[in-house]
Amino acid sequence: MTITADSKTLTNSLIENIGKVIVGKSETVELALVALISNGHVLIEDVPGVGKTMLVRSIATSTGCDYRRMQFTPDLLPSDVTGASVFNQKTGNFEFRPGPIMAQIVLADEINRATPKTQSALLEAMGEQQVTVEGTTRLLPNPFMVLATQNPIEYEGTFPLPEAQLDRFFMRISLGYPTAEQEVAIMDGREHLEPIDELKPVCTPDDITRLQVEADGIYIDGLVKQYIVELSNATRQHPEAALGVSPRASINLMKGGKAYALLHERDYVVPDDIKGIAIATLAHRVLLTPSARMREVTQETVIADVLSQVAVPGASVRKN
Repeated sequence: MTITADSKTLTNSLIENIGKVIVGKSETVELALVALISNGHVLIEDVPGVGKTMLVRSIATSTGCDYRRMQFTPDLLPSDVTGASVFNQKTGNFEFRPGPIMAQIVLADEINRATPKTQSALLEAMGEQQVTVEGTTRLLPNPFMVLATQNPIEYEGTFPLPEAQLDRFFMRISLGYPTAEQEVAIMDGREHLEPIDELKPVCTPDDITRLQVEADGIYIDGLVKQYIVELSNATRQHPEAALGVSPRASINLMKGGKAYALLHERDYVVPDDIKGIAIATLAHRVLLTPSARMREVTQETVIADVLSQVAVPGASVRKN
């Protein structure tokens, strides 16, 4: 398929609009949009105060999507996430009151501060785009995306996410500290007002759905698929990894590669598209060996090593 001019304009407008609030982090913004266009969810892991929540609000505002925020705390219950039936004295019936998970863009703020039972309430929603409450299954809206923020697990009062839940996240991204120049620009922009309050939508949820359909039609050669499988297999055999990535990771790399190609105005996937998203898509799914953790080897280091070891194929481009 051919990338339309509208798609080019739309994706560029989204990145530019979000950049008005998230200064100097265009690569991170691009990765978040890759996940959105791929129907995936994002874990934003970073220290407090670097703009994690602002990134999520900027995406929701720019896309015109319905937005809800959940503050995860140790006393948060699963029903606070999914919703619950409440007795209506006037009608004499139980009525379902939806939880914040029913929105299109959902912020799960500080997800690792909630108990595992509450964290698991997100699993069905993230995996199947539906929730089951009191035996009734309810579909979630489209587009639907969970963006969860997380402080590093060495901070006190946190509950590390289990591997099964980490695998549901399409990507793990990090904003990091700004440069000195970027920090001055951030201060200048917030001296008299908050840029997020001035932000306007540049598209509609239907536009995002259209981008998702268009990305799904992007061509990916069999050699690139084989390259993805070889990358996944390499993580499973890496000496520093106790557990490599799952087949879901391979699928996400394929889908993310298509979305990445769309953002870069191509109607086919090249190996560089896969390499561009590999660390964000794979690193959080790798379980390190105890000896690797003791030597402070990171998951990102393992994926970088895998990328350097696996040969890049010469993918052919489909001829129309």
